[in-house]
Amino acid sequence: MKSRKGAPMGNFDLHNLPDQIVAVVATFVLCLLLGVERQFHQKNAGVKTHVLVGLGSCLFTLVSAYGFTPPDAAGLDRSRIAAQIVSGIGFLGAGVIFVNNDTVKGLTTAATVWVSAAMGMACGAHMIPVAIVVLLLHYALIFLLGPLSNRLPSSHHNNRTVIEYESGHGVMRRILLTATRHGYRATVNSTSSITTEEGPGMRVVMRFEGPYPQDALIRALSEVEGVQAVDVVEPGDLD
Repeated sequence: MKSRKGAPMGNFDLHNLPDQIVAVVATFVLCLLLGVERQFHQKNAGVKTHVLVGLGSCLFTLVSAYGFTPPDAAGLDRSRIAAQIVSGIGFLGAGVIFVNNDTVKGLTTAATVWVSAAMGMACGAHMIPVAIVVLLLHYALIFLLGPLSNRLPSSHHNNRTVIEYESGHGVMRRILLTATRHGYRATVNSTSSITTEEGPGMRVVMRFEGPYPQDALIRALSEVEGVQAVDVVEPGDLD
C-alpha cells in the first residue's frame, strides 16, 4: 500500500508473523489470568475487559513496531503509538472508580486494567517473561500480601459496617446508643431505603471508631431490636 506521495505505508513481513502471534497469544493468556482474579472477587471489570485491554495494547505496540516504516528507517520513533496507550487507559480505568461520600470503590480494579495494558505492551515488545513475573507478583499481592495488610491495626480504620433495619421504630437511636456503650464513635456514610421482611426499612453504611477487634460490637448490633442484618465491609472489599 502506498500513500498519495508514493511512500510505503506498511511493512508487513511474514518472517515476523510467528513472533507477533506468540505475543498476541501470550497477552491473551496472561490477561485472562489477570481478569479471572477480578472476576473471582466479583468486580465490575472482569475477564473480558482485561483481555480486550491487553490485546488492544499488544496490537497497538506491534503496529507501532512493525506497521508503518521499514525497521531500519532513520529517525524512527517506535514509542509514539505505544506512549498514547498509557494516557488512553487512564480514561478507561477512571470509569470503574466510584465515589460515594468518603468511600472510594474500584481503585484496585482500575489499577489492574492499567497493569493489563502494560502486560499487553510488554508482550508486544517481546518482553513476555517480564509480563509473566508481573502477573505472578499481582497474584502474590492480592492473595498473600493483601490479607496480611488487612490485619494491621491501622487498616481497620477504613472498615465500613452495613446495617439493615426496620424504619420508624427508633432503631437508629438504639444502634447509636449500643455503639456508645461499647466505646465507639459512629459516623454515618450513607443511607438508602429498602424493603425488609417486616416492611419498609433502611440500609445505612457506618464507620465505628474505637477499639479493635469489633466482634463484640457487631454481635451487640445484630441483637438490637429491629436490626435485620449487620455486615462488615473491609478495605479489600471496596477495591
